[in-house]
Amino acid sequence: MTEQTPLDLFRQALTGTARALAHEAEVEVAWTADAPSSSGRNFRVPLPGRNLPPDQAREARGFADSFALRLRHHNEGVHARGAPSEPIARACYDAVEQVRYEAIGANRFDGIRGNLASALDVRTAADPITRASSAEEVPLPTALSLMLREALTGQPIPERARAGVDMVREWIEEKAGGDMSALADKLSDQRAFQQLTLDMLRNLDLTRPEQRDSADSEEGEDEEGETPEDNEEGEDQGSADPQAAELAGETAEGDADGEADGEEVEGEQEMGEGDPSEEGEEGMMPVRPNRPWTELPENFNYTAYTTKFDEVVEAGELCDLEELERLRAYLDSQLAGLQGVVTRLANRLQRRLMAQQNRSWDFDQEEGMLDAARLTRVVVSPGHALSYKIERDTEFKDTVVTLLLDNSGSMRGRPISIAAISADILARTLERCGVKTEILGFTTRAWKGGQARDMWLADGRPANPGRLNDLRHIVYKQADEPWRRARRNLGLMMREGLLKENIDGEALLWAHDRLLRRPEDRRILMVISDGAPVDDSTLSVNAAGYLESHLRKVIDWIEKQSPIQLAAIGIGHDVTRYYKRSVTIMDVEQLGGTIIEQLAALFEVE
Repeated sequence: MTEQTPLDLFRQALTGTARALAHEAEVEVAWTADAPSSSGRNFRVPLPGRNLPPDQAREARGFADSFALRLRHHNEGVHARGAPSEPIARACYDAVEQVRYEAIGANRFDGIRGNLASALDVRTAADPITRASSAEEVPLPTALSLMLREALTGQPIPERARAGVDMVREWIEEKAGGDMSALADKLSDQRAFQQLTLDMLRNLDLTRPEQRDSADSEEGEDEEGETPEDNEEGEDQGSADPQAAELAGETAEGDADGEADGEEVEGEQEMGEGDPSEEGEEGMMPVRPNRPWTELPENFNYTAYTTKFDEVVEAGELCDLEELERLRAYLDSQLAGLQGVVTRLANRLQRRLMAQQNRSWDFDQEEGMLDAARLTRVVVSPGHALSYKIERDTEFKDTVVTLLLDNSGSMRGRPISIAAISADILARTLERCGVKTEILGFTTRAWKGGQARDMWLADGRPANPGRLNDLRHIVYKQADEPWRRARRNLGLMMREGLLKENIDGEALLWAHDRLLRRPEDRRILMVISDGAPVDDSTLSVNAAGYLESHLRKVIDWIEKQSPIQLAAIGIGHDVTRYYKRSVTIMDVEQLGGTIIEQLAALFEVE
């Protein structure tokens, strides 16, 4: 029998504690070197050193305790139904809910209290609040959650975040000080706590007045007596825990998209589907040639303060060849454990495409090639005429596929690895099938605004400036470029410091414009993302939901007007409220197969 290591014994202790805390006998705890996360009853917590340093052990306990408290005291269905639509408000709403269920454990158990504080220190270290130099740069979700934690548990603000919180404390207390006191009385009642949270967000001018009315009406439809503990649906969700996004330094981004209630999603889809005879299954049929689509609509109401500092860059220009080779080797090492599963799925896609390209035959013709299979009729009946067959080509539209990958900070770790691996295998598979593939990525050149924001500050901060960051659009593989020449470029996604913020609407237009110039008959655009668009510098000085509103308008225009087929895959967050044809992946290891299934369905649309 193999002797257990101290790490094995510690993991067993964590698992037992998490099961007791969550009241779930099937909870499993595993180590991870990436961002901590939870997927239903499976927790991934930071791997401590072999000698179990006390501070690292407390951090692992803190994340495990937080995930267990979420499983025990959080109802995802109730949470999603009341969620505001504005990105910053949604990020605050999610962060405040995390404070609620963690405060329940912290107030009951001193040990959990210390463990959660250690986990919070880890999250705070990577949060933009530690780098804020002015009130405008302070991420409101972080500051609000830390102040609420202080009010609910009496624990002080972490030292490294204290200066940032102090910049906005007076404003928050003036607007919502009384709301925090009221929240303390409703800690164990998620629905009541949720309603008070929405009141607080409204007082902070983050949501529309009608948000509360909508939430009230939805609550009235819930069955009485339902508690978070009774709802197992919520326990099976939540793989993209806000802690994972915060650890990656993307508090607002990781939480802004969230999970949407299934009923709301269906309602949104029904409103936008239009006439089935025009758009086919789920609105994805190519539009008729006489439908206008070439001009961008004037009602986008979106501007960029300046595009002077934006860039479209080849992947090879962002680092030298030696580093690209090293990063590609690292990506190949990640591919080793997944290649068998994903390759089988890729082969399935290849068989589907090749079946559509196979030739067919017309039989019983008067001329053509002799049909040897029917010679038996002539032998049995010598008077029977010979039978001929004519080979006929099955029409298979020339096709090009663009994969547009979200290169934002919250994709760090496993998500970006799986996205890069899937794109790599798809490019090889589609190339074998004669389908050209383009691989693009989008991010920004800086955190919290770059030279565009500096220009805006120098100009005296004019109101409603529009987008205030510098775009970086990356070409990993051009459609006409063979895979063997571009393979090393995909390793760039593994580079530390590349992944920053995401402005999805403009990236979608950029990829769409590149596809429009292609000569192929069938053009497919697939977006792989993990949340709503987020850029702190832009969202802090424009109307609430500025970037999300633009993204929705762009998607609606492409889906209804453009000849390009659009689909999306959300990693850890629900994107069905944006895209008609989309799926959500709660476990990133499903991503490779899901892309292939989505593409196969798109190819079958005629």
